[in-house]
Amino acid sequence: DPLYSSSPSESPRLTNSLVNSFLASSGGGAGTGGGGGGGGSNECKMVDLHGVKVASFLVEGQELICLPQVFDLFLKHLVGGLHTVYTKLKRLDISPVVCTVEQVRILRGLGAIQPGVNRCKLITRKDFETLYNDCTNA
Repeated sequence: DPLYSSSPSESPRLTNSLVNSFLASSGGGAGTGGGGGGGGSNECKMVDLHGVKVASFLVEGQELICLPQVFDLFLKHLVGGLHTVYTKLKRLDISPVVCTVEQVRILRGLGAIQPGVNRCKLITRKDFETLYNDCTNA
């Protein structure tokens, strides 16, 4: 796919203005039930990350991957738990985007997140690589 680069360095960092524009277009993120999303943000593709297919949404021109899925696939055996990941994200100044209700439904349907999960966050590939490097070099 020409839309997706295999190099994380070509995936720009998620900025606060991008987060704010996403939240504005999606009706506020988690807990709103709106779903709409705007900007094609409900179109999910499976993309290759370290040789494994992960769920990805294209939001405002940014490829965002499912944080719980990449935690389960790559980070779970490296850190104590998802709480540790969120602590690392805060320290690394990485701001995940909250999924819309519809995105959560799509991710559950794909098996990217567990059936009972009703909230999820997305991050860029570059942010994932920063997080992964922090987990493997800590």
